Amino acid sequence: MDIKDFLSPAATLIGVRATDKVGLLQDLVNRLALPLNSPSNLVSTALLKREQLGSTGTGTIPHARISTLKKPLGILVRLNKPIEFDAIDGQPIDLVFALLLPGASRGEHIHVLACVARKLREAETLLRLRSAENDAEFYDAIVG
Repeated sequence: MDIKDFLSPAATLIGVRATDKVGLLQDLVNRLALPLNSPSNLVSTALLKREQLGSTGTGTIPHARISTLKKPLGILVRLNKPIEFDAIDGQPIDLVFALLLPGASRGEHIHVLACVARKLREAETLLRLRSAENDAEFYDAIVG
């Protein structure tokens, strides 16, 4: 599985403004709902419900299952300033890769999450993501 399989250049954005976790998640939901032609409240309910179960890791990969989704869909954003996100490590975050996963997944979700987690652990990738000067460089940093 490759990140290009579920992340498009149009879904990589730098300079996103958010002041808190809920506001950021709602912004991501609105952006994710557009290509799905799905009401944002369906996506919002799933993502917020999953987040209420507990942190989805270091805070940088919020994810949820959507029953009508046929393949994974992601969005990667860099915030214009870090925010608190209730991450396990207690650190504020500035990079967020949100994922929507098919509800009828047969283990595929594990591969998708692992693919993203591996990339977001690479020091070189993080440096490139944080130094990207535009959305195109940002996309290249995560898929390269």
